[in-house]
Amino acid sequence: MVLEGEVCRAPETRLSPARIPLTRFTLEHRSRQIAGGIQREARLRLVVVAVGAGMSRDATALRPGDRVRVEGFLSRDGYQAEERELALHADGIRRM
Repeated sequence: MVLEGEVCRAPETRLSPARIPLTRFTLEHRSRQIAGGIQREARLRLVVVAVGAGMSRDATALRPGDRVRVEGFLSRDGYQAEERELALHADGIRRM
């Protein structure tokens, strides 16, 4: 999955119990989409999780207002999260 948007909450880093860096930030996406032949605005905020030293380094450099393109997959926000609590687990982050 690829999602483009603006960083709206600054990155925060913590270490997992296995001492792996986990950096989280919030991305806001806005676009126009066609649904049922009608154009509509698509808007969402989604937590992005960057795991590992390299991904965390890339995410930590981001600031609110930065436009980015994130590639990754959707999954629960954490192992204890409810099924409806989704996050985009990043495989790649690129400033636009």
